[in-house]
Amino acid sequence: MYKKKFETYDMSCNENLYILFLYKTLPGRIILRLLLKRTISKFLGIIMDSGISRFLIHAFIKNNNICMDEYKTTKYKSFNDFFTREIKKGGRVISTNTHEVIAPCDGKMTVYPITSDSVFRIKNSVYSVNGLLQNRQLADDFTGGICLIFRLMPDDYHRYCYIDDGEIVSQKKIKGVFHTVRPIAMQRYNIYTQNSREYAVLQTINFGKVIQIEVGALFIGRIVNHIKEGAFKRGDEKGMFEFGGSTIILLFQKDVIKADDIIYENTQQNKETIVKMGNKIGEKIFNDIKKEDEQ
Repeated sequence: MYKKKFETYDMSCNENLYILFLYKTLPGRIILRLLLKRTISKFLGIIMDSGISRFLIHAFIKNNNICMDEYKTTKYKSFNDFFTREIKKGGRVISTNTHEVIAPCDGKMTVYPITSDSVFRIKNSVYSVNGLLQNRQLADDFTGGICLIFRLMPDDYHRYCYIDDGEIVSQKKIKGVFHTVRPIAMQRYNIYTQNSREYAVLQTINFGKVIQIEVGALFIGRIVNHIKEGAFKRGDEKGMFEFGGSTIILLFQKDVIKADDIIYENTQQNKETIVKMGNKIGEKIFNDIKKEDEQ
């Protein structure tokens, strides 16, 4: 059924020339070191917030084949104003079945098990959940669960939502450096533990304790979350990424949810599954006792 629903994206596809230059050449890596400095990142952020940056919009739309028919018609004040553009009403349909797991954002998705050692694999690198969270006790709570990764590209909608009703238990911001979230960066840098990121521990109604991590990326990658505490509803906008590309990671505890089979298959074949915010990407696991109670 879901084989026809989702498109795939080959993680080994060619990179943009500027990314290849920055990560594959000596002059590029020298420039990259400068770009990764927080002062340079802040300066670029000021430029992208200013009206002078508007001249970049037309070329960005053309180069990334962005269909602007999906988005609200408005006059953008800056490039960041354009980058965080809002979709038209009804442009993203949130599944109303509360037992279905939905994508929190547009993106290219993969799924990985969290092993007994609290690590998961992305391409050829091993990543520690503890390294992501910088909290061993919290990381141990997710041993045996699964990790869902959503890598956003320039053509994706850069706002994201909550996947269920619930409440924010805690939130943490971790400073780091910004790398691109493209696969080429993984060959040289452990990007998901170096990049600046924020995560929220969410107590949800249908999926228990869930952690949602937003990862910043080259060049600015600013993360803008709307609330730091309190209740939220399924489909409510949680926040948005400003220019720089980005990644969202969801951590689920053991035996709580199962991703759709095609997503597992694509991940094993080194392919990402293209999803849109609100798409069904999995479902809650019901054991026999729960099923008997519901009957």
